[in-house]
Amino acid sequence: QVQLVESGGGLVQPGGSLRLSCAASERTFSGVALAWFRQAPGKEREFVARISASGGGTYYADSVKGRYTISRDNAKNTGYLQMNSLKPEDTAIYYCAASYLPYRRSPSDYTYWGQGTQVTVSS
Repeated sequence: QVQLVESGGGLVQPGGSLRLSCAASERTFSGVALAWFRQAPGKEREFVARISASGGGTYYADSVKGRYTISRDNAKNTGYLQMNSLKPEDTAIYYCAASYLPYRRSPSDYTYWGQGTQVTVSS
């Protein structure tokens, strides 16, 4: 069982930056792939980025490629999402999720979820 807790959300102006954190409860964190998803009001939950268990492989949605960076520190049982050049359309609740399955982008492939953190991009 992996419990995840996100933090770092908030209100930021367009063009600004935020770093989200995802703290895991278990040392088995190093054995799971980690992903970030987001869900805007009235929209389906969408894939943002994922990183392999070792941290050696990453993959991004086209909408965030070049602006977001996913990373992890297995020694601290923590994952991160650095978000730069934020746009109003990035506004959503951001969720981190973990899976023992590699290379997945569908929410249904992720077993463990955090409670989400709100990111609002507005002037």
